[in-house]
Amino acid sequence: MASYKAEVAETNDGVVTVRLGFGEPAHNGRIVKDAVEAIAALKLGGGKGLKLTGPCSLPAAIAIGHAVAHLFGFLAFFDPKLHRYVVCVSHDPEVRPGDLLS
Repeated sequence: MASYKAEVAETNDGVVTVRLGFGEPAHNGRIVKDAVEAIAALKLGGGKGLKLTGPCSLPAAIAIGHAVAHLFGFLAFFDPKLHRYVVCVSHDPEVRPGDLLS
């Protein structure tokens, strides 16, 4: 079993939602490698946007963002305190970093 996992939870109007999660205990060096492999295994083709939800370490979040940012118009992570997605990266002039999405 890997230390990190990812699965497509939903696709709606060109926006893909991916659920993230930890697997077996590991240090961030291993988690980052497994996170990048888990995202690559999804074979995401790109689209209007990518929303990520679930627990994620900061190093894994950066690695995942780097792996997918240019495939999508925007990239947003779920913030459980706000109960919304926060746009982190955007190539879409209608969606800016810091925008909140439902």
